[in-house]
Amino acid sequence: MTRTAATDGKRMLSEQVFERLRDAIMRGDHAPGAPLKPQDLAKEHGVSLAVVREALVRVVGEGLADRLPNRGFAVPAFTDRRWQQIAEARATVEPVVLRLAVERGDLDWEARVRAAHHRLSRTPAFTPGDGEHYGAEWAEAHRLFHRALLDGCGNPVLLDAFDRMWSASELARRWAGTRAPERDHAGEHRALEEAALARDADTAAALLVRHLSLTARALRGDD
Repeated sequence: MTRTAATDGKRMLSEQVFERLRDAIMRGDHAPGAPLKPQDLAKEHGVSLAVVREALVRVVGEGLADRLPNRGFAVPAFTDRRWQQIAEARATVEPVVLRLAVERGDLDWEARVRAAHHRLSRTPAFTPGDGEHYGAEWAEAHRLFHRALLDGCGNPVLLDAFDRMWSASELARRWAGTRAPERDHAGEHRALEEAALARDADTAAALLVRHLSLTARALRGDD
């Protein structure tokens, strides 16, 4: 095997391990705060330590794990301050962007919001194989709905900021579902859609702030 072929093979294995590990963390197979031991993961996936470490570095880059001072790895904890910081940033930025979308959005924007909400409302939040966390299909429908709401702002810089914050908070969002199972997500999303399409910027922005704060509150364990 040539050096290039060996490198490509290692990269493919690392990509596979990364995807499996990312999905396992999202499903809750690795609990908040749990260590991610390279030796154990290498044995579990039947690959070398080098492949696992490369995958773990990518997992850290996605915000799904921490690299500890002693060079170990672990899943972030519920109490990690970053989740509250991200929630604060989203609650500051996204209502402003939503106001712009309500003001600037055209008929095509309205159609995209309706379509995204329809998909979200018809997608089960929990599916077999995804553990007690929100399912992957619902998570994607959820992202698309929130993205559609803001898309009418017409500002790609603001939308890029949303995309980055959404990715950074995805793990916390899945965890929040297990800590507030009684939450009426369907009702919250329906109210957001109705206010946005009624061009009621004040109500839409207030509902979005509340929607985001409930997720942060669940992670803090507030009553």
